[in-house]
Amino acid sequence: MDRVILHSDLNSFYASVECLYNPKIRQLPVAVAGDPQARHGIILTKNQIAKKYGVKTGEAIWQAKQKCPQLVLVKPNYQRYLRYSHLAQEIYRSYTDRIEPFGIDECWLDLSGCPNSEDGGLRIAHAIRRRIKTELGLTVSVGVSYNKIFAKLGSDYRKPDAVTLIGKPQRESIVWPQPVENLLYVGPASKRKLQRYGIFTIGQLAQAKPDFLEEIFGKTGRQLWIFANGYDVTPVASADTKLSMKSISNSTTTVRNLTCDEEVHGILTMLSESVAARMREQGVHGSTIAVSIRSSDLQSVERQKKLLSPTCVSSVISGTAMELFRENYRWEKPIRSLGVRVSDFDEDFVRQMDLFQKAQQQENQEKIERVVDGLRKRFGVFSIQRASLLKDQQLTGLDTSIQNQIHPMGFFSWNY
Repeated sequence: MDRVILHSDLNSFYASVECLYNPKIRQLPVAVAGDPQARHGIILTKNQIAKKYGVKTGEAIWQAKQKCPQLVLVKPNYQRYLRYSHLAQEIYRSYTDRIEPFGIDECWLDLSGCPNSEDGGLRIAHAIRRRIKTELGLTVSVGVSYNKIFAKLGSDYRKPDAVTLIGKPQRESIVWPQPVENLLYVGPASKRKLQRYGIFTIGQLAQAKPDFLEEIFGKTGRQLWIFANGYDVTPVASADTKLSMKSISNSTTTVRNLTCDEEVHGILTMLSESVAARMREQGVHGSTIAVSIRSSDLQSVERQKKLLSPTCVSSVISGTAMELFRENYRWEKPIRSLGVRVSDFDEDFVRQMDLFQKAQQQENQEKIERVVDGLRKRFGVFSIQRASLLKDQQLTGLDTSIQNQIHPMGFFSWNY
């Protein structure tokens, strides 16, 4: 018996939420964008009206303004978006506990065996679409299929406020004619490589020989062939399932160019604290620290180091990040942005004692940082701060607690 999988995608999510809070802009072209004065000057999302003018996510504000001079720009409010994301998930939970988020505005739902899913999930999909509109004031596109990949294609197929069924009979009529880049995990580089071999559509990818694709892409090539043919069997995680994670990271574009090690140290300390706090929240310890650096001329470099023992202590993470920075950056250009990432998690970590009491020191430091976590959760992120971060609050006085990126183990970690 086929599974019943839904993919729900809240339409123009950030912009739609902002229009809820400001009715005066609902009939205008609206984009949520970073603050140009803080140098986060790109379009994060736009509403349907702005989309008609050709405004695109990820382009610079000045480019969007050239296309649409009357574009209304709104600064992002992530706490507001998280609230509506949670409210949408509460609606999903009234139908199933097998819910897997795919970003703040997208979720997969597994309805297999659930009541009222006998029609392939269409009735529930339409019920979700109506409830999102009436209860939250937002619109959603829902894809219905027998696997996660085709359900995602379905939610992308018609927007906004739509339901699209992609069952086995619709594979060749709806899925295969689409450009190959519409398939999940076919990025720009994969698209170019596939096109060099004459593969321009999902159907052409599906009909290619899997051994040939594996020669080009390795194991990923065979899995893309599986996706294109609708053979994906990856499960939807239950709401109470703790997903395995590949990494936790945070980065920032600074309010001004960095010109010395002291400024870099402040930013890396701030980022490391937020990453370490999120690791403790997730109950993981990581053994690989990476630092990413982007100079003022937008040249990027990333370097990483493996630790002898996993950690979730911010001072260890920031110290390693600073060490990597000093070893790999020569100050030929000022710095525009920095990032810190921790990976190689050991979720069953047991600290190994040593003769020099370093392990005991780290354990004591971790206990202290957990107390700080509790204080910040109760009284706010700025209720207790390191003195070093108070030297230049314009530079390091950012609330990074909501900007962490958690990268889960994706499809390619499953065995087929």
